[in-house]
Amino acid sequence: MTCPLCLSSSHRHFYEDKRRSYLQCSECALVYVPPQFYLTPEAEKAEYDLHENTVDDPGYRQFLNRLWAPLSERLERGSLVLEFGCGPGPALADMMRNDGMNVALFDHFYFPDSSVLKPNHYHAITSTEVIEHVQHPNALLPKWHQWLVDGGTLALMTKLVMDVDAFSRWHYKNDPTHICFYSHETFEWLSEWLKMGYTQMDKDVAFFKKSS
Repeated sequence: MTCPLCLSSSHRHFYEDKRRSYLQCSECALVYVPPQFYLTPEAEKAEYDLHENTVDDPGYRQFLNRLWAPLSERLERGSLVLEFGCGPGPALADMMRNDGMNVALFDHFYFPDSSVLKPNHYHAITSTEVIEHVQHPNALLPKWHQWLVDGGTLALMTKLVMDVDAFSRWHYKNDPTHICFYSHETFEWLSEWLKMGYTQMDKDVAFFKKSS
């Protein structure tokens, strides 16, 4: 059993409920579920198909603006942005295009065009409510770093782990597609690993800047 982020085999029992058990890595503090609890790709997509996040939903757009409003201040009009894990209704991409950005889409299930995954190409990569679903962040995160230009921004949105007591009452853990749970400590480890500057913009929004 190794951590899916830092690959350490050192971990501790963190929590267990009637559905799954949860471990915490001793190196990077990631909380994760063992692989036997992963859904099949078919079952995972079936869960995503139940989501009702439409492009024109004002509440959803307001939610996404918590990431986009501060990111837009860092980008010039015409910047190249990759929206990674956009789902079937890419509302954030629509918001960014309305503000003059050139946006490419990638989603493993809904927009699987890998030709958009180009090294040293994007001024920003956005990934909202995605990283908690990723089975192998150790492989994906360096790719995100590679696809950014120098000085580019990786903008992530995910809810953060607090402590065991809060986790026990946390609705976020109950989604069967959520398998990795991050914290400030994990993001600080990630910043050191990728050599990227880390800023927590909001309780659920983190920016990582690739060095120039």
